[in-house]
Amino acid sequence: MKKKITVSVMTLILILSMVACQATSLLPTQQVGSSTPSAQVVTVTNLSGEQDQFVNIYKSVSPGVVSIKIYDASGTELGLGSGWVYSSDGYIVTNNHVVDGAAKLEVDFTSGFKTYGEVVGTDAQADLAVIQVTAPAEELTPLKLGDSDLLNVGQVVVAIGNPFGLNSTMTTGIVSALGRALPSNVSSASGGGYFSASDIIQTDAALNPGNSGGPLLNLDGEVVGVNQAIRTNGSTSSGDPVNSGIGFAISVNIVKRVVPGLIADGKFEYPYLGISTLDVFDQMSLEEITKLGLTQFTGAYVTSVTADSPAAKAGVIASNTDPKATELLAGGDLIVAIDAQPVFRFDDLISYLYSNKSPGDTVVVTVLRGKEKVELTLTLASRP
Repeated sequence: MKKKITVSVMTLILILSMVACQATSLLPTQQVGSSTPSAQVVTVTNLSGEQDQFVNIYKSVSPGVVSIKIYDASGTELGLGSGWVYSSDGYIVTNNHVVDGAAKLEVDFTSGFKTYGEVVGTDAQADLAVIQVTAPAEELTPLKLGDSDLLNVGQVVVAIGNPFGLNSTMTTGIVSALGRALPSNVSSASGGGYFSASDIIQTDAALNPGNSGGPLLNLDGEVVGVNQAIRTNGSTSSGDPVNSGIGFAISVNIVKRVVPGLIADGKFEYPYLGISTLDVFDQMSLEEITKLGLTQFTGAYVTSVTADSPAAKAGVIASNTDPKATELLAGGDLIVAIDAQPVFRFDDLISYLYSNKSPGDTVVVTVLRGKEKVELTLTLASRP
């Protein structure tokens, strides 16, 4: 009897369910109502062109998308996920949570070819993993990498993967939001809480259990992200999370930084500041902003600074602390920019660091102290 992988969960406001496991039942089909004759006449020409574009994307990309079956030490199949060919020497990219705990991996290509894969590197923070397979050259179709910095909200994207074990399924949607940061519940910070995974793409392309690790593509057929998770309150009768229109993908620019390190060293070193913050815009009410004496409605308000961290050495100030306090206290720096790049919220700060900086690099953090703007120079450390 197959044992299912427990779907990972990260909590922000709703439940964020990792979408790696294989389902044992399918969702019921539903007919889509027909449009009016006038709508059909207006859109048929455009739809024909879009259809050809989607068909061509699928034909060129699907040979490079694989199914990954996960087995335990006894040979019992635990579930499945997706992956895609990164290079012609047999490296395949997927999610860390797809391969976590696997004793054996089977990699199935769309041609019908099957082989075993070996994990060469994992990164729980970014939720990325690299598998290497031995396969004939004709089976290895590396996918082209795009530039996620060029994405815009509203842009059409395509996902290809293996939802509920339905091999090589293509779905479409749009980019719903950019630069999200999600807590990594497998990577805890020394001061409590969790580090954040950054530069996450939010999409409404349908993602379901089995899509994890598959590519998110632009209309040029280039990888712009790695499908990772969904946020949902719904589940199938067997307990698998189901798509609710909010999916998340790791940006390809993070992949470009992390994957070479996983191939070369089996790991990736993250830059580290040593602070905890609250977003003024997203996490504070107008009353709280007024009580704290903040002079603007955006930025990352520093609530704690880790001792001996780069932030502490550079003189970043946290809010006043009182063990008996029941509310946030004033006195903390408000981070408004890093290297002259505006920081609207903490997501912007982390995305900039993870996409552009490495341990040992120097950055200039601009903070507001009351009405005074102060620039602090920090030398980034490796994350502990």
